Amino acid sequence: MSRVKIALRTPWFWAIVGIAVLLLINSIKNPAYLAISVNPTTGMLTGNVLDILRVSAPIIMIALGMTFVIATGGIDLSVGSMMAVGGAVAMQTLSGMDGSTPVAAMLTAIGLALALTIVLGAINGFLVAVVGLQPFITTLIMMLAARGIARVITSGQNTDATNEPFRLLANGQILGIPTSFVLAIAIVVLIALAMRRTALGLMIESIGINPHASRLAGIRPRPILIGVYILSAALASVGGLFSVSEVMTVSVGGTGNLMELDAILAVVIGGTSLAGGKFSIVGSTVGALLIATLNKTVLFLGIPAAATPAFKALVIIVLVLLQSERVRSWALGRTKSPGTPSPPAPPAAEQAAPVSNEVVA
Repeated sequence: MSRVKIALRTPWFWAIVGIAVLLLINSIKNPAYLAISVNPTTGMLTGNVLDILRVSAPIIMIALGMTFVIATGGIDLSVGSMMAVGGAVAMQTLSGMDGSTPVAAMLTAIGLALALTIVLGAINGFLVAVVGLQPFITTLIMMLAARGIARVITSGQNTDATNEPFRLLANGQILGIPTSFVLAIAIVVLIALAMRRTALGLMIESIGINPHASRLAGIRPRPILIGVYILSAALASVGGLFSVSEVMTVSVGGTGNLMELDAILAVVIGGTSLAGGKFSIVGSTVGALLIATLNKTVLFLGIPAAATPAFKALVIIVLVLLQSERVRSWALGRTKSPGTPSPPAPPAAEQAAPVSNEVVA
């Protein structure tokens, strides 16, 4: 019973419930929704579940980076534009290296994309940690600037390229699972080990909980903050590479557009507080899977584009309410029998205590 209570109090448990409910709804509409078959043309496995895993890879990447930024008490609104920058650099590089070895061209494109976004992430971190600008304002400016950089790189045009190894990043499979999802999970595991096997995760959480106390404890926040924003930008670039490799083209206006909202939702659904502090890597990953499942469900059910945001908001609100311990307590309180004993009255000294500001608020 105690394990059930622990599961009910785990935020990402309700995200798993949400995924199961969405898949059930889709299965009711089409009983073969979860079926997996072999594509006779490519010889690869195909199915809606595999599609969900593939489209979840970019969301997992940006949600993972956003998790650490939010854990420090900040926010990164530029991850969607960072995806566009990474994709633009990759496509422009690949289109200009048609005569080179495909693998060498792919590695060059990935390296340049990561290098540029790391520089942009370092600028974010410098402005927040050293100059002292608000993370919201800093990353909002970077969101606009990075989108402009992507337009400059591609001359404002959608750019496509041909490179088979790069295309397989999203369209290939490893043991029947999309390559991009396998790579995303591998990155999640590596970063989780780095965060939890070292003191880095605790230092990030301490900065988010109480920056002044963490500074008194000997933690230097500036390098950590800069590193967190660099990591967020680099992971967003990887997400952009996954995104453009699926169609082998970059749309400077569409790639990564509004993806920062999906990243924030995934992090919040996963149980990381926007106020900073403790974070959950597993929760953010599950939250990203929920967002991907929700996006596919919207398309599968044929919900009109005008009603899509309202439908997504409704599902997420229901999920957040289920995660709320106060709402669950209220629901349980309504189901108590009339004979349930009331809690003991507080001591007289507490009753006579003056009303605090918190109570008044």
